[in-house]
Amino acid sequence: MKIRSIEDLQTFSRPGDHVLTLFSGGLDSSYVLQLLSQVRCKTTALCVDVGDDIEHDRLHQIAGYFAVDLHIADAREDFAANAVLPAIQAQARYLGIYPVSSSLSRPVIAQRAVQLAGELGCNAIVHTANQSQNSLRRLNGAISQLGFEGFYGSPYEYSAIPREKKIEAMSSCGFYGFQSRTTSGDANLWCREFESGTLENPEDFVVPEALYEWSRQGPSRPTSGRVTLTFHEGKPIAIDTQSLTLTALIARLNSQAGAFRVGRYAGLEHLEHGEKVLEIREAPAAHLLLDAYRHLETATLDAELLREKQGLEQIWVREAIEGRWFGGLKAAAEAFIRHTSQAISGSVSFTLRQGTADVCSIRAAKPRYLTERDLWEVEVARERGARSILRHASQDKRTSLLMDV
Repeated sequence: MKIRSIEDLQTFSRPGDHVLTLFSGGLDSSYVLQLLSQVRCKTTALCVDVGDDIEHDRLHQIAGYFAVDLHIADAREDFAANAVLPAIQAQARYLGIYPVSSSLSRPVIAQRAVQLAGELGCNAIVHTANQSQNSLRRLNGAISQLGFEGFYGSPYEYSAIPREKKIEAMSSCGFYGFQSRTTSGDANLWCREFESGTLENPEDFVVPEALYEWSRQGPSRPTSGRVTLTFHEGKPIAIDTQSLTLTALIARLNSQAGAFRVGRYAGLEHLEHGEKVLEIREAPAAHLLLDAYRHLETATLDAELLREKQGLEQIWVREAIEGRWFGGLKAAAEAFIRHTSQAISGSVSFTLRQGTADVCSIRAAKPRYLTERDLWEVEVARERGARSILRHASQDKRTSLLMDV
């Protein structure tokens, strides 16, 4: 039931075949529209908006040229509530290095695809991930776990089409502009990531400043600032006492912290068979929200409970990145993590300066920390001193006399 090559698309030339293809307006997904137009099956293109500032006009232009129906689904609130929030609570960093991103968005996209395919009676779902992209197993895994009974997969899994050939094909249709891209990118409201092209070699790479958006240097460079994040029962609810929805809070924090070049990451990620690829990420809001949440956890939770949670966090992250988002193990780990989140309320403040954010205040609603250590020392010494050696000796002597009697 898997689609794995360009040749597999020829399967859908029968009357009544209806293919749903994921569509971003990028080169790979646009080329697939051209291929499907040659097969002459009924095609519906689905673009799922998870906060990538999609270009509506361009999407309609390309879809219209190939005479396919276009659906644009706004999944930003869904993505924030059902993927980003659990990731904050699970401290979802890949090997503790950088925030996970496409591992969060792919299940949301797959869920919308399966839902629409069911409504339209589609017998196939096509995406464009290839073997050097972990989205291949994440999309396939999610579609499978959601119970889709038709064909699904990517024609690029076994068919490696040179970029130049795809650019030439799109240029022949009157679509230009793909030539200028030197890297492959993926973005959502939580994180922007880049790979391939000029970033292929981990031993020698330079990240062009133009790739960054939230943390790109503007004409004026702030030297210092301060920001306070407030949480209630595990949910971020305010910046500097101003209540915001999660999507608005993330957007504002990306801009506010990004101005200080906070939240830039570089690291390696493993592929399905163990090979590793370089990825560059930009996530200012994620940087601060993950740090703030951890500080409130350490201020609130028992140390043993927190240690056990850390183990389950790694299980949660592993299941997400391996494409098992809708599996039972992730659900069980998430239930534990969600339970602990109910105790996490308070605020954390950061001093912002170029390239970093320093914690300057941790205020928990139900703290376990000491605020006046010297006073605590006096009080605890008085309380525990009531059980002194002399008192115990006196008690032991009285007990001995009673026994003699």
